Amino acid sequence: QVQLVESGGGLVQPGGSLTLSCAASGFTFSDHIIAWYRQRPGKEREWVAMIYSGGNTDSAHSVKGRFTISRDNAKSTVYLQMRSLKPEDTAVYYCNVKLLAGDYWGQGTQVTVSS
Repeated sequence: QVQLVESGGGLVQPGGSLTLSCAASGFTFSDHIIAWYRQRPGKEREWVAMIYSGGNTDSAHSVKGRFTISRDNAKSTVYLQMRSLKPEDTAVYYCNVKLLAGDYWGQGTQVTVSS
C-alpha cells in the first residue's frame, strides 16, 4: 500500500534551518510529482513546494528563496530544506502524492519556530 512517512521536524530558533524528509513506498516513486504542504495553527492546509519527476521544482511565494525541495529516487525520498525560518513557518508539514487511485498524505511532522 502507499505510504508516506515524514520526519525531521522539531523546535528551531528564528533564522535557523531544518531539513524534512518524506520516505515513500507502494508506488513508482520516480514517476510522480511529490509535494509538501503545511497547516499552520488555525489556518487551512496550504501548498509549499513540489518537485516533478524530472527534477523541476516550484514553490510558494512565501517560501521562495528560503526552502529547497529535492528528491533522491534511489531512496524514494523527498527532502525539504528550510532555512531562514520564521515564526510564521510554524506548522505541521505534510508530503503528498496524487495517484490515479487517489490522493495520499503522510501523517505530518511538526515544525515549531520559536525563541
